[in-house]
Amino acid sequence: MSLPNVDETIDVIKKLVEIPSPSGNTNEVITFVEKLLTDMNVETKRNRKGGLIATIHGENTSKHRMLTAHVDTLGAMVKEIKPSGRLKLDLIGGFKYNAIEGEYCQIETSTGNIFSGTILMHQTSVHVYKDAGKAERNQSNMEVRIDEKVSSAEEVRELGIEVGDFVSLDPRVQVLDNGFIKSRHLDDKASVGILLELIKSVKNNNISLPNTTHFLISNNEEIGYGGNSNITQETVEYLAVDMGAMGDGQSTDEYTASICVKDASGPYHYALRKNLVKLAEDNGIGYKLDIYPYYGSDASAAIRAGNDIIHGLIGPGIDSSHAYERTHKDSIDETTKLLWHYLQAEMVE
Repeated sequence: MSLPNVDETIDVIKKLVEIPSPSGNTNEVITFVEKLLTDMNVETKRNRKGGLIATIHGENTSKHRMLTAHVDTLGAMVKEIKPSGRLKLDLIGGFKYNAIEGEYCQIETSTGNIFSGTILMHQTSVHVYKDAGKAERNQSNMEVRIDEKVSSAEEVRELGIEVGDFVSLDPRVQVLDNGFIKSRHLDDKASVGILLELIKSVKNNNISLPNTTHFLISNNEEIGYGGNSNITQETVEYLAVDMGAMGDGQSTDEYTASICVKDASGPYHYALRKNLVKLAEDNGIGYKLDIYPYYGSDASAAIRAGNDIIHGLIGPGIDSSHAYERTHKDSIDETTKLLWHYLQAEMVE
């Protein structure tokens, strides 16, 4: 019996982050995941929101588990085409303009054409603007410089660019020899990669799971409602696999699995949390308990939607969330091992 290989998991994560998928425009990455699962002979179906549900039937078909990770990311839309030919943005998801200043991006038109650009302050040139360093990084001051010969709104529209077109950020993914992986959108494509490799190992090892288990690859988590539906009546436990946030006062690091005890939605299910801790300790898995004060997950969205479930949240530790993120293969590996044992463990009673 072999656990997922962490290097293979990182290879999948790298492929995932390189596929643009801001919330609202996730069909390409969902199709990529769907093909991987179909090649594993895993039963899949799409929900009407565009998410993907994979199912592995277990010994107990009356009590189900559901695990979810989200493949949608932060991004933006074209809010306005300025007279100068630059674009004003409207952000998708909860990130800040200062985190994307100077970032390469792409604009996808409604007909599928792709244009390159850079997100910049209007007052970027220090040779022209006295307040270049002090001006506020906000929607009014930041814009996209399109890499085309355009200097008016009319010329931009002639390219086919229009209000509502999606803007995606260059992930700039790097996998280092010392085990670090840095990229945008590790939230939450690191967790999606983990789940995909877990499913592959379950199939390759012909493991019989104790309970029928669903894997929801959600596509609207960054805007609050990716995993709040398509939960079967038989589902007892619902575990979100999402990043652990790092910063002052936090326990989470880049080398262990993070188990969330509470976030902005309130405490997670106490018995499930204790079961996850026991699984980690019994199997020598590195973990940290943590509270995320400005965080919500697909599991908390499912609770808010009125589902009668036991909910939990774990994931790899991610530094600089909603910016240029980083984690380490150790955190990917420890999270994978905890989920491996969780899938084969008895449910909370």
